[in-house]
Amino acid sequence: MNKLAIIGGTGVYHPDLLDDIQEQSCLTPYGEMTYVSGRYEGREIVFMTRHGKQHSIPPHRINYRANIYGLKRLGVTAIIATTAVGSTHLEVRPGEMMIPDQFLDFTHARPSTFFDGQPLPVAHVDMSMPYCPVLRELLATGLRELEVPFHETGTYVCTEGPRFETAAEVRMFHQLGGDIVGMTNVPECQLAREAEMAYATLSMVTNYGAGVSPTPLTHREVVEAMQQNSTRFSELLTWIFRHFDDDMDSPAFRAMAEYGGFQVQA
Repeated sequence: MNKLAIIGGTGVYHPDLLDDIQEQSCLTPYGEMTYVSGRYEGREIVFMTRHGKQHSIPPHRINYRANIYGLKRLGVTAIIATTAVGSTHLEVRPGEMMIPDQFLDFTHARPSTFFDGQPLPVAHVDMSMPYCPVLRELLATGLRELEVPFHETGTYVCTEGPRFETAAEVRMFHQLGGDIVGMTNVPECQLAREAEMAYATLSMVTNYGAGVSPTPLTHREVVEAMQQNSTRFSELLTWIFRHFDDDMDSPAFRAMAEYGGFQVQA
């Protein structure tokens, strides 16, 4: 039976949708991860706040390996992650959502693999389809039924942060095919695939990127934009909890089969 986890990004904190909530922690070879477990209509759900409850962890210092490894150890098989993003062009508007199907990685100082020879062997995961098509379709169906404006495909550009991007960078990202820009999706999605977990991202466009918008961007604006859409997120998460398939299959479940699969240490 599959087990679902929600990773909440900036401004997305909805463990209150669950019953029997318990705040817990899990030790991993990469450090400790904290999470909330609870139930929705009898189904166990795991909820993790990526930046911590007080938004105290910047994107470049998130312990992505501990978070993903810990979820795997808890028996999670599917992850839906939320992200706050900027748009690189006028066709993707603030207030809309996107379900990315590709990414461009512009991070440079983050541990990005479990398979580095210690203790897992050196391996090379296929990322031609980085996001689970089954979970992406689940998100798309929910957004359609709730009549939320969204883009069914798109390319997420992940930067190192914590600074926002320059106008020149945003122009470059758009020319390279990037539609939205954020700071947290990589290596999170890559690690989830290495751990053979289905993973999809729901991105909320909070603003136009530098140079697209005539005004400077502040973090407060991003948080306020996410809070304004809190009701829509709650409705969508509730829909997902009700429609998640306990017996779903995903190509991600066999992503490391060539290397004997992903093994969690006892």
